[in-house]
Amino acid sequence: MRNKIVSAQDAAALVKDGDVITTSGFVGIGVPDELLSAIERRFLDSGAPRDLTLFFAAGQGDGKERGLNRLGHEGLLRRVIGGHWGLIPKVAALAVAGKIEGWNLPQGCISQLYRDIAAGKPGMLSKVGLETFVDPRKGGGAINDISTEPLVELMEIAGEEVLFYKAQRPTVALLRGTTADEAGNVTMEREALTIDNLAQAMAVRNTGGAVIVQVERIARAKSLPAREVQIPGILVDAVVVARPENHMQTYRTAFSHGFTNRIRSPEGEIGTMPLDARKIIARRCAFELPVNGVVNLGIGMPEGVAAVAAEEGLLDHLTLTAEPGVIGGQPASGLDFGAAVNTDAVIPQNNQFDFYDGGGLDMACLGLAQVDRQGNVNVSRFGPRLAGAGGFINISQNARAVVFAGTFTASGLEIGLEEGRLAIVKEGAHAKFIDRVEQVTFSGNRAARLGQPVLYVTERCVFQLTPDGLSLVEIAPGIDPDKDILPLMQSRPHVGEVVHMDGRIFRDAEMDLKVDLLHLDLPVRVALDANLGRLFLNFEKMRIRNDSDVAMVQRAVEAVCAPHGRKVDVVVNYDDCRIDDDVMSAWANMVSDLERRFYRNISRYAGSAFMRMKLSEVFPEHRTHIFESQRQASKYLENKGTSK
Repeated sequence: MRNKIVSAQDAAALVKDGDVITTSGFVGIGVPDELLSAIERRFLDSGAPRDLTLFFAAGQGDGKERGLNRLGHEGLLRRVIGGHWGLIPKVAALAVAGKIEGWNLPQGCISQLYRDIAAGKPGMLSKVGLETFVDPRKGGGAINDISTEPLVELMEIAGEEVLFYKAQRPTVALLRGTTADEAGNVTMEREALTIDNLAQAMAVRNTGGAVIVQVERIARAKSLPAREVQIPGILVDAVVVARPENHMQTYRTAFSHGFTNRIRSPEGEIGTMPLDARKIIARRCAFELPVNGVVNLGIGMPEGVAAVAAEEGLLDHLTLTAEPGVIGGQPASGLDFGAAVNTDAVIPQNNQFDFYDGGGLDMACLGLAQVDRQGNVNVSRFGPRLAGAGGFINISQNARAVVFAGTFTASGLEIGLEEGRLAIVKEGAHAKFIDRVEQVTFSGNRAARLGQPVLYVTERCVFQLTPDGLSLVEIAPGIDPDKDILPLMQSRPHVGEVVHMDGRIFRDAEMDLKVDLLHLDLPVRVALDANLGRLFLNFEKMRIRNDSDVAMVQRAVEAVCAPHGRKVDVVVNYDDCRIDDDVMSAWANMVSDLERRFYRNISRYAGSAFMRMKLSEVFPEHRTHIFESQRQASKYLENKGTSK
């Protein structure tokens, strides 16, 4: 058994001209900066290695010098295939200028490809990427004109369109762990994530390449607990001990015990947000959080939803996740993004994307940079600026519901708040809602065709995706659509019934959102006047999302009506109530059951013409008993009583 510990310089010498390199990391987590730095120094000193291919999944950089930016030198790289490019501007600039070949493929697909490469498969099949810029009919993910090799192929299997992602053959893996023994067994106890290290090591080992791992410290051979070993020594060719500055836990945090998920961090360790445009958007998105559901929060604006959920006491009632493998707890933000505190589990990134792609997400909240009239979203390419899709395509295509979050305009937007009303102090210089996005990262047409619920949340308004494109459905208090919204859109959306966003969003106090989402106030919404024999049901501003919500309402009504012993007249307030389409049938069946057992006469009212129309469709036999106001609904019951 040989000792595999080598210097960074000797490790860099293992990389040959023309090698295909795969690297670990997510933003600033798990990035092998000691190894990348050594390769950069060798190239600058000697001109070697040259013409490398870089193959990576997640973005690995700080947007400046660290991470894969160290490889951003003309001649060092020949081609790059990656998921997220926004944090590696030096490499992105080479691709945009046509100085290297470049492809942007979905992060999850690359992550899953590592496993298929390890298994000797020619590639992988997936629906992820259909009808986006990754689809060969829309460019196949190529970044420039010199990138002509088809890496993605459109196929039809069992009558369905799928994409075939061609396997690469990586020859060097640059990975990272915490502790290595002399035989190359590697643990990751101080790392915030495990990412794809094992799959990448297997892929390179099985193609006959070299696996090099950067660690903090060395242990005696065979002294590491077997259950702690994430990369077995049989896969590892060389181990390098990093300098502390090149082995931070994240690019913002040198080390946090909380990010290791081996302790529970104190409540409030991740602080609350100030009430600005970012928090306003996060608060409105939080109204969509599914109780007992599983949620993904994307990088950027959606990160704030985690802070709002914590502030509102909701973290125990849903499961937040992040694509590199975090399940539960509270995800961190900024250059800590990808890490989390108080998690339930941290799993490999490729397994997380298996879960996502298979429909495991009840909701995703993702950023938006450009939106067009069809509801297409672009977050990946803006003229010469290459951001890349990252996991956005996997997540947005496969989540049961999607909420896109971002300011209405970009560059210089300033807002003001006074007594719960929003004012635009200074408008952003660039429109986000345009006639046609520069690149389709999310296909609105596909989502609408498949019936996927989609919202677009900004600080001043909310749009909903319909089969005909965008529809304006909410505005902030103080906002004039004819001044602050419609003139700033290159294409006019559908404008039907528009309601105000909840006023609590714009006030600097907790919103008590837990009451809304958990229906804690349901008992006071069901009131019986025993003397009159009249039941009042107040569903104003309630959101009925699933069968559990339907059953909760049924139990609340039964608890009041069953002891009364006689049938009652009923007035139901549906003002600003939302019943999701998926449960409308269950709601109708529940109401029919209550009518049969407890109700004599029933009248309903809603200020919204749209809601009255939906109620008429659900209760066609009662369409003449659906009114615009409480006064009309009550008068109907009074007349029924008089006519007896």
